[in-house]
Amino acid sequence: MILVTGGTGLVGSHLLLDLAKAGKSVRAIYRSQASLEAVKRVFSYTNLRPRAEELFSAIEWVKADIIDIPSLEQAFEGVDKVYHSAALVTFDTSKDALLRKVNIEGTANVVNLCIKNKIKKLCFVSSIATLDKKPGEDKITEVSFWNKELNHSMYAITKYGAEMEVWRASQEGVPVVIVKPGIIIGPGFWNSGSGRIFKKIHGGLNYYVPKTTGFVGVWDVVKVLQELMDSPVKNDEFLVVSENLSFRTVFAMTANSFGQPAPAKALKKWMVFTGWLWQELSGLFSNREKQLEKRSQKSLFEHSFYSSAKLKEQMAFEFEPISEVIEKTASFYKKDLQK
Repeated sequence: MILVTGGTGLVGSHLLLDLAKAGKSVRAIYRSQASLEAVKRVFSYTNLRPRAEELFSAIEWVKADIIDIPSLEQAFEGVDKVYHSAALVTFDTSKDALLRKVNIEGTANVVNLCIKNKIKKLCFVSSIATLDKKPGEDKITEVSFWNKELNHSMYAITKYGAEMEVWRASQEGVPVVIVKPGIIIGPGFWNSGSGRIFKKIHGGLNYYVPKTTGFVGVWDVVKVLQELMDSPVKNDEFLVVSENLSFRTVFAMTANSFGQPAPAKALKKWMVFTGWLWQELSGLFSNREKQLEKRSQKSLFEHSFYSSAKLKEQMAFEFEPISEVIEKTASFYKKDLQK
C-alpha cells in the first residue's frame, strides 16, 4: 500500500492520478470534503475521461492531518511506501508559527511513523528554496549549501527544517529520497501557486517580476517521484528543474497561449515596498492573507540558476520544455472556464 500526503495539492493530485492509472494500491489523506473537489478536477483532465470517476474512487481516502498524530497513525496502517508532499505554502508572516508546525512538526510526525512502521521508502517533496548559491558557482546544484546568514523566508526555513527530519529517517533505517523542484507549473489550482499566473494573465496583467529562477512541469515532477521511488536510489537528493527562465519570459509564453499581449512593464523595488506597506496597513483592518513578505522582497529582483545535471545523468531523465507545459496548462485553464 502506498500512502500519499498532500494528495489534495498540485503535485499530490497529479501523482494520485498517475498511480491510479497504473493500478497501484493507494491511500491518500485529506482534511476536508471541499479539498477533494480540486482533485476531481485534476482527474477530469485525463485522456481516460470516462474513467475519471472510477480512477478517483480507486483511491482509498482517509480523513487525517499530518499534525494530528492519532489520525495519521490510522492512515499508516498497512503502508509500505510513502510520498510526502503535504506542506503549507504562505508568505503571510502572521502564519509563521503555523508554517513551522505543519512543515517541520508535521514532517517529523510522518518520519516517526515511517520509522515505527518500517516503511520501505520515503519520497519527500522539498523545494529549491532550501538551496543557496556557493561563492564562485554559476549554477546552484545539490551540493550548494544552506546559508544560515541569509535572510530566508519562513517558508524556506521550514522546508529546510523538514529536510532535516527526513534525513533523520535515513539515519533510523528508512531509505529516503528528497526531490527539490523549481516553480511547478500545471493545471487544477488556479487560486494558488503558479496557477495564479494563468488566472492573472488571462484577466489582463501589465507588470512582470524582474526575476530569473527554475521552472518545471508538474507532470515531470510526478514522473521523477515515481521513478525514484521504484529505483534502487536511496538516501539521496535531486534538483528538479526543467529550465531557468525569467518571469518576463514565462509571463510572455502564458500570454501568448491566451492570444493576449505580454506584460511589458517591470515591477520596481519601490512598487513592491509600497505594495508591502499597503498590505501591512490594510491588514490592521482585515484578515486577508498577505502575499508579500518583507524579508524576501529582495529575491524578487535576483537571478538564480539551477542545474538538474545529476538527475539527467543518474536517471537518464529528459524534461518537457516549459513552453509545452505552459501551452498544456493554459488549454486546461480555458476548458475549466467553459465548465
